[in-house]
Amino acid sequence: MKRFVGGMIFLLSLSGALTAKENPVDCRVIVSGIRECTPYSTKLLKAKEITYQKSKKRLIVDRVLPKPSRDNHLKVISVEDMIERYIKVEDSKRYRGTEEHPAPPTDDNRSKKIEKRETAKPKKEEKVTETTVEQNRSKTEIEKNVSVPAPAPVPPPYGFYTVRKGDSISKIAFMFGMKRRDVIEMNSIKKKDHLKIGQRLKLPFEQQIIDSILSASYSVREEDTLIGIAKKFHLDPKELASCNGITNMAKISLGKKLKLPLPYIKAAEKRAKERRLARAKRKKTYGSKFIRSFGRHKLRVTATAYSSHRKQTDATPFIAAWNNRLRPGMKVIAVSRDLLSRYGMRNGTKVKISGLPGYYRVRDKMNKRYRKRIDIYMGTNRKKALRWGRRSVIIYW
Repeated sequence: MKRFVGGMIFLLSLSGALTAKENPVDCRVIVSGIRECTPYSTKLLKAKEITYQKSKKRLIVDRVLPKPSRDNHLKVISVEDMIERYIKVEDSKRYRGTEEHPAPPTDDNRSKKIEKRETAKPKKEEKVTETTVEQNRSKTEIEKNVSVPAPAPVPPPYGFYTVRKGDSISKIAFMFGMKRRDVIEMNSIKKKDHLKIGQRLKLPFEQQIIDSILSASYSVREEDTLIGIAKKFHLDPKELASCNGITNMAKISLGKKLKLPLPYIKAAEKRAKERRLARAKRKKTYGSKFIRSFGRHKLRVTATAYSSHRKQTDATPFIAAWNNRLRPGMKVIAVSRDLLSRYGMRNGTKVKISGLPGYYRVRDKMNKRYRKRIDIYMGTNRKKALRWGRRSVIIYW
């Protein structure tokens, strides 16, 4: 729809069949095989201009528009012509090199090649002068005089281990991550042979690696990395870093001594830990084991100490109750009287005191005012008795 001053234009189209042979096809309808089309459809048969009269407020048909000329048409280019004219198509890369090989040369081709060689211009001969001869001679003399450096001596691919006290072939093989059979074969050891202290055994490692394994430490060199060191000793890089407190695995200082968490070191630490735990367990359960093996009674009492002095005993410090004679060095205790009457102790009862070695004998009794109490005899050592003071202990009998 198009607007004009004081009116509008309506284009009316009627349906009708039109073939490509009679007239050019409308550009809005293009099919294959059509080379030309017209932008003005021949289907537009009638067109009228209609204006609006403002005074009478109605539409008035003024005239009939002429039909558009059929000479205006455009040329249509097909897709095939466009590709051939404007686009260059190359072979795919995946098919390159699959061309057929040229046929073997025939007799005619050979003769043509020979003729081309004969007709080709010969190359210019190089002029041999005295200067070139002298230069060649000087080069050969320099090459003769230059001494070729001898190759550096290659270190042997093995090192030596010195047998120490307590070593065995199995222990040495485990230490270096080898099999027992390999150590025997490498050193030609017979079954009846025994290792001697100071004997040198050949191992398939550099001497530096053998020394590092023995000391379980390694000094960082200039070109070393943490991953390279771990690979050299067959270790996990993360385990090596955590063992040495390294947070950044990319940075290790030159000359730093690294602890190597080798298998034999970890096994030794595990055995030591097990021994410590077993020792602590024995200490913890010592009392109950002693009850089962020694006596049937167990009691917590207050323990003090005394010596053979008149201020601590009476006028006869070396004579106890029941007329027992005391001598320095004897393991003797005095007990409160409730232990005798209520808990079944008597003269000569064998008692074990927690925290003290050996066994003690009941040879004396204390004053009537004491309850659940024992007094340990310290001979004539008054200072030792004062240092003991007063303690809470468990006694077994």
